[in-house]
Amino acid sequence: MAWWRRKKEPLQNQSPEGKVSVPKGLWSKCEGCGEITYTEELVQNLRVCPVCGHHHVMPTDERIAATMDEGSWVELHADMRSGDPLGFKDQKPYGKRLAAAREKAQREDAFVCGTGRVEGVEVAAGFFAFEFMGGSMGSVVGEKVTRVFEVALERRIPAIVFNASGGARMQEGILSLMQMAKTSAARARLRDAGLPYVSVLLHPTTGGVAASFAFLGDIIVAEPLALIGFAGPRVIKETIGQELPEGFQRAEFLLEHGMIDRIVSRLEMREQLATMLELLGCERERESA
Repeated sequence: MAWWRRKKEPLQNQSPEGKVSVPKGLWSKCEGCGEITYTEELVQNLRVCPVCGHHHVMPTDERIAATMDEGSWVELHADMRSGDPLGFKDQKPYGKRLAAAREKAQREDAFVCGTGRVEGVEVAAGFFAFEFMGGSMGSVVGEKVTRVFEVALERRIPAIVFNASGGARMQEGILSLMQMAKTSAARARLRDAGLPYVSVLLHPTTGGVAASFAFLGDIIVAEPLALIGFAGPRVIKETIGQELPEGFQRAEFLLEHGMIDRIVSRLEMREQLATMLELLGCERERESA
């Protein structure tokens, strides 16, 4: 007897054309190995492929939830939004680009900052929202990054920044580039006070962000295969006309050449961050008996 039988009754979720309707987003295909996985399963695994370990793009809200202790996160300055100081216009006005980005990302700009705990260690933390104009750094992003360091300094707690950015936001011109110096100065004040700063480099971390505070951490870690550098490989190749080394500007290449301290899987990030902060002298908040 066969272990299967043909179902005679018609499927209930057929479309008018008679085709079976599959809910959109039910499945996800891995960009690394091509394996098909239930999207819900992938999300529960922090969007890390359970087969090959490929790290998929992770929405900012999910990353905050995966990093911070439950119930500890307090967002600061959530209402800050960019203006249009230069009246910039390319294919469409900058103001309209901002409005479209806010609607798409459901947040005011490309950076989220606040305070919370990581495995009991109180921190000031910032997260780039790559879904907002590629995580580009304008005046608001630079101000909020600066405030992460200032809150850490005021409360005498460590700072952590999760970086994912295409670089400075061209629509704000020199005002955007000024944020490189502004954020680096704030980071220097934190260093002078002897307070730790851990920089986490995500895919991608490039441009003015990589050329400033992202590479000024006491400890610099990266997710596997993250693209990290100032100009991307395609731009460099087109500029100098040479073939680049295999894996150039990926996290593994940077680790081999001493540019970063460690590559950490997203599945272990919270635990390892807490351990690093303890080694840097930060105390965990112990649960009362």
